[in-house]
Amino acid sequence: MHSRTSRRTFVKALAAGGVLAGCGLWRSPVWAITSQGQPNVLAGTDFDLSIGEMGVNFTGTPRTAMTVNGSLPGPLLRWREGNTVTLRVRNRLKETTSIHWHGIILPVNMDGVPGLSFHGIEPGGLYVYSFKVKQNGTYWYHSHSGFQEQVGVYGPLVIDAKDPEPFRYDRDYVVMLSDWTDENPERVMKKLKKQSSYYNQHKRTVGDFIDDVSKNGWSDTIADRKMWAEMKMNPTDLADVSGATYTYLLNGQAPDSHWTGIFRPGERLRLRFINGSAMSYFDVRIPGLKMTVVAADGQYVKPVSVDEFRIAVAETFDVIVEPTENAYTLFAQSVDRTGFARGTLAVHEGLSAPVPPLDPRPLITMSDMGMGDMAGMDHGDMTGMTQDSMQGMEGMDHSQMAPASDMQGMTSMAGGSMQSTDHSQMPGSTSMSGHSMHGMSGMASMEPHPASEANNPLIDMQAMSPTPKLNDPGMGLRNNGRRVLTYADLKSTFQDPDGREPGRTITLHLTGHMEKFSWSFDGLKFADAEPIHLKYGERLRVVLVNDTMMMHPIHLHGMWSDLEDENGDFMVRKHTIDMPPGSKRSYRVTADALGRWAYHCHLMYHMEMGMFREVRVQE
Repeated sequence: MHSRTSRRTFVKALAAGGVLAGCGLWRSPVWAITSQGQPNVLAGTDFDLSIGEMGVNFTGTPRTAMTVNGSLPGPLLRWREGNTVTLRVRNRLKETTSIHWHGIILPVNMDGVPGLSFHGIEPGGLYVYSFKVKQNGTYWYHSHSGFQEQVGVYGPLVIDAKDPEPFRYDRDYVVMLSDWTDENPERVMKKLKKQSSYYNQHKRTVGDFIDDVSKNGWSDTIADRKMWAEMKMNPTDLADVSGATYTYLLNGQAPDSHWTGIFRPGERLRLRFINGSAMSYFDVRIPGLKMTVVAADGQYVKPVSVDEFRIAVAETFDVIVEPTENAYTLFAQSVDRTGFARGTLAVHEGLSAPVPPLDPRPLITMSDMGMGDMAGMDHGDMTGMTQDSMQGMEGMDHSQMAPASDMQGMTSMAGGSMQSTDHSQMPGSTSMSGHSMHGMSGMASMEPHPASEANNPLIDMQAMSPTPKLNDPGMGLRNNGRRVLTYADLKSTFQDPDGREPGRTITLHLTGHMEKFSWSFDGLKFADAEPIHLKYGERLRVVLVNDTMMMHPIHLHGMWSDLEDENGDFMVRKHTIDMPPGSKRSYRVTADALGRWAYHCHLMYHMEMGMFREVRVQE
């Protein structure tokens, strides 16, 4: 994948046709007008898109990217709620391609997932997407074929509301975050399979050990190191792929390229943040400027003022800012602090503001993993323990976890696959069709696990007592002196759109093995799993339990995910639910879309390695 395009040529190409941002408050037909900083906007109801290749150079090394209409990211598509849009997508590649409209409610044959909703677009072929736009807000689109999303087939999508919006702004900018590697993604995948920590260049050193002994004492430090060694894990593994190979982009530009969004003094700006990366979580802030969050995943939320927010892969957040200075830095650091994306808001081109240093590298602690005070315990003594024999551990820190190899005696409590079980009859649960789920707040009893997890070589850990963690800003963001957004802050401006209580509950465990770089639901990879069957029109509850040490953004195609709080009450409507380690979160789904739908972790390499299921909605 080599090319002879120079960096200067590439930057000029972006300036001519792919850098994003800017359009004003809805006033027909302002939405269709481009503005400075956003030269490539396609607006209306009729679109022609072409997926091909072009030369890029982000690092000083020429490479070839896959692009939409010759730009990376692809052009900003601007639709209007209530219109019917038609998009003709042509494939100029030598391989099959596709476009998935992330978070858009549409017929299954328009969803763009090869093997489920259609066959894909063959080389030289054309596929016509056409559907009515039933929503508004900030979304994005991307390929669902192989690793094409990683190499450039993605772009932003803005749908203007047909009714007045509940907030005022004078100008808006798309801020699309993504990650780029000069390596072939297939090579990245092979490296992860051979050594899952290949890109982790921030492992603890002898110096760290000496510092820990000084701070925590010899015995506690040795116990901590012994625990991690026995689990064959590393507390610095916050991201599978890091800045060791990634260059982090903002609107298609590397940090030194200095993307700039222009504003006039006194203007209120709407910034539409989209995480279109393959594998990277970002912590976003604008030093010196408060952000008022007004929408999440395209849906209005009650305004909340923050200094910083974490954005999972595939999520979107809209914020309102009111700049008073001449220049501000848009700063998005990767969750593992190995790099950052950067842009500028300024009153004119050429201005810049100081770029803050990266925050200290976070470590995953035993508390994050849910271990609590278990670091000094002999896990060998826990083998075969039953739920009754664990009652004396109720006083321990919630979210407790243990290596799956040491917890096999507890997996039998599930009594079989929980994929379609009525969990109201399961131990440790109250009526799951009501508002409460035992364990979502107190979590005193053990978490049951499906039989498919027992003695499973693809699982290295199981959650014992997971909790929702809705108030937790996340690793590396706690007590940092800034007001950080949490899921508990997100409240939709509307009530539960369905209103019915769920008729049944489906529980799925997010499972994996770090050393083998294997990922799955309930310990079953996609190739070995049966579809999840939903009855058309039913309202159900989905409970996710994260049995791994990694964060997972879970995306259900074709239907909304209505996140609940600890008491089972509706909080916020989303299309992607972030799942921190040791967490248990629930959301409601209305099965109002017939067909075969994708359901997966949106970390691309996790999805490719098995954390994917088919959801089948039938009459």
